[in-house]
Parts: sequence; structure tokens; C-alpha cells
Amino acid sequence: MPGIDKLPIEETLEDSPQTRSLLGVFEEDAAAISNYVNQLFQAMHRVYDAQNELSAATHLTSKLLKEYEKQHFPLGGDDEIMNSTLQQFAKVIDELSSCHAVLSTQLADAMMFPITQFKERDLKEILTLKEVFQIASNDHDAAITRYSRLSKRRENEKIKAEVTEDVYTSRKKQHQTMMHYFCALNTLQYKKKIAVLEPLLGYMQAQISFFKMGSENLTDQLEEFLTNIGTSVQNVRREMECEIENMQQTIEDLEVASDPLYLPDPDPTKFPVHRNLTRKAGYLNARNKTGLVSSSWERQFYFTQGGNLMSQARGDVAGGLVMDIDNCSVMAVDCEDRRYCFQITSFDGKKSSILQAESKKDYEEWICTINNISKQIYLSENPEEIAARVNQSALEAVTPSPSFQQRHESMRPTVQSRPPAARTSSTGSLGSESPALSALSLDSLVAPDTPIQFDIISPVSEDLPGQAKSSGQSGRRTNPFGETGGSKSETEDSILHQLFIVRFLGSMEVKSDESPDVVYETMRQILAARAIHNIFRMTESHLLVTCDCLKLIDPQTQVTRLRFPLPCVVLYATHQENKRLFGFVLRTSGGRADSRQTSICYIFESNNEGEKICDSVGLAKQIAFHAELVRICLGHSILVNGREKAYLESVIFCILQDAYRCSNAVVENSKGFVL
Repeated sequence: MPGIDKLPIEETLEDSPQTRSLLGVFEEDAAAISNYVNQLFQAMHRVYDAQNELSAATHLTSKLLKEYEKQHFPLGGDDEIMNSTLQQFAKVIDELSSCHAVLSTQLADAMMFPITQFKERDLKEILTLKEVFQIASNDHDAAITRYSRLSKRRENEKIKAEVTEDVYTSRKKQHQTMMHYFCALNTLQYKKKIAVLEPLLGYMQAQISFFKMGSENLTDQLEEFLTNIGTSVQNVRREMECEIENMQQTIEDLEVASDPLYLPDPDPTKFPVHRNLTRKAGYLNARNKTGLVSSSWERQFYFTQGGNLMSQARGDVAGGLVMDIDNCSVMAVDCEDRRYCFQITSFDGKKSSILQAESKKDYEEWICTINNISKQIYLSENPEEIAARVNQSALEAVTPSPSFQQRHESMRPTVQSRPPAARTSSTGSLGSESPALSALSLDSLVAPDTPIQFDIISPVSEDLPGQAKSSGQSGRRTNPFGETGGSKSETEDSILHQLFIVRFLGSMEVKSDESPDVVYETMRQILAARAIHNIFRMTESHLLVTCDCLKLIDPQTQVTRLRFPLPCVVLYATHQENKRLFGFVLRTSGGRADSRQTSICYIFESNNEGEKICDSVGLAKQIAFHAELVRICLGHSILVNGREKAYLESVIFCILQDAYRCSNAVVENSKGFVL
């Protein structure tokens, strides 16, 4: 006979959509078997009932024939020949009746008993296991949902222990039930053949026994065929018994090996994090917005396929595309007081998705895997080996190399240094490498062991030195609709307003602000420190560039997080290879006790707008420079008549308008700026 299809018991713990889809096929097959067996049972029961009726009718016929001589017929009642003939018929029919009775007994034992046992015991067992498995699956989903809702801010050890025990119990119950359910479905593939063949074999053997009493020829014709069928049934039975033993042993081995995996957050010492993966699959909770402030979470199976992130609901045959994760960004986020949440943002920034992992191990592996895929490492021949080398290089990047020149041979960002006094275009010449660059040492740029700040400290809680705040300025909410209130904003008079979406990577104090290499070195140290300490969280803000200052604004509350005076921004640069990275150096003065000046370098990531941001900052400084020239000229009364004054205003306005048009900004009325 051909091979038997089987469900993989080893994949029951993973419970993937493919396994569920295959389970659905086996369940459909079980339903088809049940429907067919019910019809076959009814047909065989009719044969059995007909045989019983035939046996009873034959016996009644024999009895009536025996009583013929006792009948009193008015005419011809004493016919002896008729009586003897009927008695002989009665004897033969009585013998036939006995044969039919034996046939009925054989049909009951050999035909009806096997199919009845299969219908009442085996098929009902499948239905019972299906119901138990469905209940266990629902209990496991409910336990996972409760575990996912555990708060990381208000942890209650008792509640956490209860929920963890509930997840362990429900997962173990689901796994064990699923394995036994798979075993029963696999066994059903054997039993369905036996359930069909064995009753037919019993039926034919009973008929042969019946006909043997009258015809040996009939027995000779079917005996060889029935012998072959009987041998085949015995072979299937032996194969089934052997397979049942193997499946039982597999279940015992898997129960022992899978016990630590029942916990939702396994021990990291026993199951270390794999950071070099370029493919991953597993269940994640996806956040779906249902309103302005409301959202829902849906648990789905996610997997990577090349440079795509796919999702697949339970029971679906194939997955659907979630987003393209080539050149995407991924970061850890805080979302609705849930643990292990991270956000994936597409390359163009138009699409993002917030997902929640089940454990810390999965959480870190998903972030590392998406980071590796974002770098397109999966396109190489040995992606995991290359990912390991890239991660090792990030770890080694913390140790300064002996040659500053060699370290920057392959990393030359585009630089926007201090703007010259007569810069007329935002795309002007960039800062060139000075001959003294090779003589610079790392210690002259960034002091060793300088602390790095990875998060934005609001000015409400800590003021940045050198950032003067007027009364009522701290935490002021900017109007997103551009409407003016009772008081005038400090940026309303500014001719330049440009807004960019940025993510803060870190900041640190530097020893020099004379060379753009300070920004390069700060980028390298901050990115290396994030890779070493597994810091994936980034704060997203809106960077507002004006002629007076740079502002970091909260995108949700529109509250100003940090304010950088434009004159204090002395250096800014963008990375040439990674267009999304840029930074600037802020020169600040100390407090009253310490009068020395300090320089702090801030590093950001944008949506591929690093050069535009640096161009915008350069344009702002150029506008401020020309505005200061006009103010000085008008303040010293160099222009003595209104015609010369108007001429100067028009010249300055044309210069600013040409520069501003290059950066795709809108120039306001020059009267409001110059006067």
C-alpha cells in the first residue's frame, strides 16, 4: 500500500500557521472519513438487518411448512405426497434457516462489530480530542494575552508569578493535547483503511462460510482473493502498531525536552540571544489604531522573507506583506505600558509598525535581525557570517585606532562648517580637509571616558548651560495651526521656518570645535556605544530651524524640549555615506562659578534629510549674518536718505531670496525682516 500521510508531532510546540493549516487538512479528512463511514455503516446495517430478517423469514417458512399437515383444508387436506414433499422442503429450508442464523451471527461479529467500534470509539475520540485541543488553545491564547498585559512599571511579583504559572500550565496542556491529537489523527490514517477493509473481509468470509454448505466451487473462486486481503490487513495492523510505539516514544522525548520552553520568558543563560540572524519567524502582537486615542493588539505570526516583513494569521495558507524593511530603521519604544515593544519605520518614513515580542530574547533578536536585514546583509552568500563580522566590528569600534587618518579613509561625511560672510547658496563649497588633520589625535577631539547622554533631558528638569530662557519660555506649546495668540512667539519674526523629523542618538562633550572631524568621531563613539550596550531606543522629535535658534519640539504635545541659540551652533556636518546621520557642535558658557566655555556635540538621525538640515542651518546663519549687517548699518546712520535705505533693503532682500529659493523655503515680506 502507498505511504501514509502524517502530521509532524515535533512542530506542535511551535504551533506555526503552516502546522495549523496542515492540521486543518487532516481535520477535513477526518470529517470526510466520518461522513463516509456513517453512510457505509448504514448500508451494512441494512445488510445485517436484511440477513436477520431473511433468517427469521426462512425459519418461519420452515415452521409453516412443518405445520402444513396439521391444517384442515376442506378439499384435499389428506394429500400424503404433498405433505411429505413439504416436509422435505421444510427440512431443507430449516437447514437453510440454520445457515442464515449462523451467517447473521458471523455478520454481527465480523462485519458490524469492527465498523461500529470504529464509528463509536475512534471517530468520537477524534471529536473529543478536537474539542479538548480547541479549549486548550483558547486557554493558552487567553493566558498569553494576560501575560502580555503585565505592566512593567507597576510590577506585582505575586500577579506576575500567577500569570507566568498560568502561561506555563496552559502552554503545557496545549502542547500535550496537540501531540495526542496529532497522534490520533495520524493513527486515523491507518484505522480508516482497517475500518473499511476489515468489515468487508468479515462479510465475505461469512458469505463464504454460508456458501460452503452448498457450493465448494464458490469457495475456490474467492479463497485466494480473501487470503490476500486478510494478509494485507494484518500487515497494516502490524505497521500501525509499530508507528504507534514510535509516536509514543517521540511524545515522551518531546515532553522532557520542551519543558523549559513552556515559560514565556526563558532563562537567557540557557537560551542566549542570537544577534547575527538574517531570518526570523515567530508570534508578535501588532498594534492597530482603532481611533484617535484608542488602539487594539492582534497576535499574528510574523516572518522575514528576504527584505520583506510578512505576517500570517492562524489558519491562512500564505502570509501577506507588512512592509519593505530594506534600509528601514528599528528602535525600542514605550507603548501603552507594554513590555518588549519596538517600532519599525520604512525607509521613506511613510509607514511604521509597532510590535510587541513575547520575551526579552525574542525582542532583542527581532531588533538585531531587522537591523541586519536593513543593511542588506541577507543578499550576500554567507549572511550570518557577514553579520557576525559587522557586529564584531561595532564592538571593536570602541577602542580608538592608532591612526586617525586611516580610520576616516572610508568614512568621509559631507561637512557644513561655519558659513562664510558672503555665502550665497545653500549648496556652496564644503569644508575641505586641512593639512594639519593628520596631526590631530583622538584625545584632542574627544576626551577619553567622556560620558554619553542617550536621552533628551527636558529643560523643565535640567537646563543646558548657555541656553538662556526667558520667563514663560520653558515648555511653551507652539500652535500647530499657525494662529497667533495674545503674546507674540519669539520665532514669529523669523524669515526662516523649516521643520524636520529627527531622532536623537546621543550627545557628549568634546574638546575641540575647530574641525568637522569632531562630529565624525562623536558619531562613531555614540553608534559604537549603542551597539555595545544594546541601546535601541531613540526619541523622535521635530527639529525647527529659524534665524534665531534650533528647537526640538515634541511631535505630540508641541512642547519645546530643547532650544539651541543659533550663534552658539559653531559647527555642523552630515555623513557622506549614511545620509540620515548629521550632527552639530554647540559652544556654551559655564555657570557663574565656572566661566570656561564648553562644547557639546549632538548627533541625530533623520529620514534621509541630513544634507537638507545642514543646508537649512547654514542658510539660517547666513540670513542672521546679513540681518546683523543691516542692523549695524542702520544703527550707525551710515545711510542718510530714504532712497539709499530702500536700495539697501532691496539688495539684501534679493540676496536672501536667491539663497532661500535654493532651500525650497518661502520668503516673507522683506519689510518685516529688515526694518
